[in-house]
Amino acid sequence: MANFFKKAIKFNPEITNGVCPTCKEYTMLVSVTRDFFRCISCGADLEQKVNGKISYLPLNVKPFKPEDKTQSKNG
Repeated sequence: MANFFKKAIKFNPEITNGVCPTCKEYTMLVSVTRDFFRCISCGADLEQKVNGKISYLPLNVKPFKPEDKTQSKNG
């Protein structure tokens, strides 16, 4: 069973330096996938675009906010 997990998961992160467009800091960027990076300083997810130069664009992803179940509507 231990060999199954070693073969199934293949994760090769790439670490690069760059300026994060979200926090405007010169920081390390860690690859999540081949084209998506995460800023070490602020945690923003970035998409790498190569169009004559390499640029990192912030992803417009709505953050997950769990529902507040402490207030009851049936009361």
